[in-house]
Amino acid sequence: MTGDAAVRIGIIGLGNIGRHHADQLRTSGGQLVGGVDILPEARERFAIDYGVETYAEAEELFSVADAVIITTPNRFHEEYAVRALEAGLDVLLEKPLAHDVESAERIAAVAADSDGICMVGFHNRFLPPVEVLKDRIDAGRFGEVTHVDANYVRRRGIPGRGSWFTDRSIAGGGALIDIGVHALDVALYLLDFPEIEEVSGVTRSEFGTREDYTYLFMWGEDDSGGEFDVDDSATAFVRCAGGRTISLDVAWAANQPNDDSITVRGTDAGARFDRGDESLEVYRTSEGGAPHFADQQVTTREVNAHAAEQRVFVEAVEAGVQPERNTVEQALAVQRVIDAIYRSSERGEAVGVPAGTTATTE
Repeated sequence: MTGDAAVRIGIIGLGNIGRHHADQLRTSGGQLVGGVDILPEARERFAIDYGVETYAEAEELFSVADAVIITTPNRFHEEYAVRALEAGLDVLLEKPLAHDVESAERIAAVAADSDGICMVGFHNRFLPPVEVLKDRIDAGRFGEVTHVDANYVRRRGIPGRGSWFTDRSIAGGGALIDIGVHALDVALYLLDFPEIEEVSGVTRSEFGTREDYTYLFMWGEDDSGGEFDVDDSATAFVRCAGGRTISLDVAWAANQPNDDSITVRGTDAGARFDRGDESLEVYRTSEGGAPHFADQQVTTREVNAHAAEQRVFVEAVEAGVQPERNTVEQALAVQRVIDAIYRSSERGEAVGVPAGTTATTE
């Protein structure tokens, strides 16, 4: 799309994340023109709150939009992304790429053959501390980065037992594919999406079906009698080319404090980023004056990462140029590692990852 008119954007999937994206469109440069959901009550609430038309069928939205943001449950990502791309629309697809690796590969194939823009919503890359960290790594200020420790652990944070999040047939998995993809994506991004040599992982389900699951609040409605056939925690070790490694620790629920941190170790410097308070500390040593630790606390502006992500998407649509950031190829690389962790856990041994996991980063 080119010209002065605002990019007309529709949202497919009008739940919490869809509404969040609708809120951010007010500042990101796109024009919200409608929404799609299979639930009449979701359509009615969205129409009232945002003053736009809503539809049960995506094709009705396609006729009035230039682009769509897809925020449906994971299993339906492929259906709507493929239909939108084939209809000539541009697509911002919420993470993960799909509910399983086969569906993700089909989306990637269609996106590669399409003239449309397709971007995947790993919004944590747009947090200023992550951007600063990535810039310093790329500038060589960390030397060779050899290890990333990626964590996303909630003490109690199952997103509604009995919801689609805890139904493997819809979500594709549990904590690993829901929140683990965020930590893994940042780790792979900071390492420039290296070739993956081997993955070893264990997934567990320790809290989701317990009658005595004690929590202070629930992310969604709690129906302990509903389906819960997914993991609520996972631990993995990823061996990459060149001796680089990633350790991953993920949990919806665990008997430990929350931990949403990324630690980077390089030969010249290291760093720790905490997404909870968006703090970034850089660890260095120096011989100046006397040998000492010359650590640095980095302070950045507060930015809404979803809005920043949307602005990049809108700019790409306006220019008609595929964005270099958050590409489908990168999302597919993440999905293949997630799949390998599940396979490793099922087999009880380390597994390889199919060729083609390298993704070009910006």
